Amino acid sequence: MTQELTTKLVGMLEVVYPDLDAGFLAQQLIDTMGLSPDAPSPGAHRNNWDESDVFLITYGDSIRKTDEKPLVTLNRFLEEHLEGVVTGVHILPFFPYSSDDGFSVIDYLAVNESLGDWPDIERIASHFRLMSDLVINHMSARSQWFENFKKRIEPGKHYFFEADPKSNLSQVVRPRTSPVLTPVQTADGERYVWCTFSDDQVDLNFANPQVLIEFVRIIRQYLAHGVTVFRFDAVAFLWKEIGTPCIHLQETHELIKILRTLIEHHTPEAIIITETNVPNRENLTYLGNANEAHAIYNFALPPLLVNTLVTGDCRHLKTWLMSMPPAQVGTTYLNFIASHDGIGMRPTDGLLTEAEKQQLVAAMERFGGKVSYRHTAAGLSEPYELNISLYDALKGTAEHGPDHWQLGRFVCAHAIMFALEGIPAVYIHSFLGTENDEERVKHTGRYRSINRSRWDLGELDEQLADPLSHHREVFSQLRHLIGIRRKQRAFHPNATQFTLHLGLQIFGFWRQSVSRDQSVFCINNISDKLQQVALSDINLIDTEQWQDLISGEPINDLTSTLTLKPYQTVWLSNQATASPAEPDRG
Repeated sequence: MTQELTTKLVGMLEVVYPDLDAGFLAQQLIDTMGLSPDAPSPGAHRNNWDESDVFLITYGDSIRKTDEKPLVTLNRFLEEHLEGVVTGVHILPFFPYSSDDGFSVIDYLAVNESLGDWPDIERIASHFRLMSDLVINHMSARSQWFENFKKRIEPGKHYFFEADPKSNLSQVVRPRTSPVLTPVQTADGERYVWCTFSDDQVDLNFANPQVLIEFVRIIRQYLAHGVTVFRFDAVAFLWKEIGTPCIHLQETHELIKILRTLIEHHTPEAIIITETNVPNRENLTYLGNANEAHAIYNFALPPLLVNTLVTGDCRHLKTWLMSMPPAQVGTTYLNFIASHDGIGMRPTDGLLTEAEKQQLVAAMERFGGKVSYRHTAAGLSEPYELNISLYDALKGTAEHGPDHWQLGRFVCAHAIMFALEGIPAVYIHSFLGTENDEERVKHTGRYRSINRSRWDLGELDEQLADPLSHHREVFSQLRHLIGIRRKQRAFHPNATQFTLHLGLQIFGFWRQSVSRDQSVFCINNISDKLQQVALSDINLIDTEQWQDLISGEPINDLTSTLTLKPYQTVWLSNQATASPAEPDRG
């Protein structure tokens, strides 16, 4: 195995580091990862997931209890409310940090003591598949590495990317409006460091192979603590080359392949997910030839689905869905419609017109949201991200404003996500129906804080017990839908999917299990009016018995018409449940 692995790594390393001894570096990486000579090679094109998989996205302190470490509180909440509902938990950066709610890491190998410690992380990992961020593009300006950079000593002296401010950086793609270069006083005089996101988040220099070795060491430690899913944060910006856009460069793709190769040889069931909030066509490239990311975030889904539900028109969502290639075996999509960040607008490039984007921006502002902007290469300012809680983003329509269909619209959005090809991930504040946190925005001065509330456990328990609370209703309905989803082979992340054409107010698609024994027709009224669908237009096979999985109602007359209430979803299946005794991981 070692020679085979070495040969594979050398081929990739020669692309990234053509002037170095690739064989020697490959052996350093293998040793750092602690790979054994007799470790088996991972199977090619294997699905490390099935229809039962659902992830929760949460900060370590999204739920708090007085005099208790937040990770202990989170673990109790998970075990009491979500055991058997979600299979995985993405705990957003739980390391010591200096800004950006965790994404400016001071120490990659420590748990933020205000949250807990590694045993608390391991306890959660013993019950759920644990996803951790690998904040790989940048590090805190308050880290020891950066202190060493300023002192011009190792480790750190050559760990951060520098550039001459006189260089032509006009092509550089930026997600922020802040300057890309920040002057820093060092023992050698003034240096200019590259900061893609903020002056507290200094970009690392992967042109120095020692940085790659450091991250392999970090990954090995995460694996030892129970992490089996890695979210490569902001990885698209990893490699810089003056005179280029400094995004999606080939070296970046090769580095992802290198890390995947090492990770899967260490832990074959591990998964890499790339976080690349970019236009859809660019995002798809991170699946490679089933040799880069195992999964990519479906970044186009949140803005397109929100746009669909606030306009009552699904034409753009259908166009996008038809354009999505079926994921190869061994790869899949991570579907989400809300996260700790806002609703990204860049993925709508080429999908929504400028007028439609502005209409969506105006609707979100009307519903209490904020808008973050970025500078384009042409020096223009354009919406980069909509900052709003998903529950409030769906409180009305773009034309008429807030209405009484907020809950139905919100549940419909999740019903669509749960049924689509891929693995669904639910943000904690979507699970709980949390509204805009305007006080937190005032407190932090950051728009993203609007959707980063912290619940007091006692107050949350009261809300989840109150039969009149929308928080209880949201939590109950999402748990119910997930319970149904997890039993359907047709909802395997790699099961067949086709888009249906049922008009602009009905968004429909068909899923079929890999074994072809189950079909589910997912029909969604995305408007605030009653809609009717002729069952003959769906082409249900008349020799089989059909049933709506959500309501349990049978379909007895295939010549009849299906009447859907505003924002109602039906999952028409030829099998009531179809979960095999052993998960079909394809």
